[in-house]
Amino acid sequence: GHVSAGHGRIGKHRCHPGGRGNAGGQHHHRILFDKYHPGYFGKMGMRHFHHTKNKDFCPTINLDILWNLVSEQQRTSAAKSKSAKVPVIDVTKAGYFKVLGKGKLPAQPVIVKAKFFSRRAEEKIKGVGGACVLTA
Repeated sequence: GHVSAGHGRIGKHRCHPGGRGNAGGQHHHRILFDKYHPGYFGKMGMRHFHHTKNKDFCPTINLDILWNLVSEQQRTSAAKSKSAKVPVIDVTKAGYFKVLGKGKLPAQPVIVKAKFFSRRAEEKIKGVGGACVLTA
């Protein structure tokens, strides 16, 4: 037992009998790779040289948290006085580019400024009497 520390006298404990790490994935360990990791080797798709992330950068915000961008006091004061100016929410100032239509809006008009609007967001904003303003 303790002489060979549980590794057996006959087989002996050699350093790395199968190779280190993922060695032999296409050779002596092929069955394991094909069985548990199909598609591990080879390429797929097209390469995109010099991929700049600016083109894809479009943080989004949903309608249900849109009113969190302005203070609660502004919202209540706008709800009370119907004749007063409609509050303007500029989502680009808060770091968002696109407004998506998840959730419900309180039934009071609001002007929303953004670079992009989804179809449902636009319908819901106009449904409460608001307006969507596209900014550059």
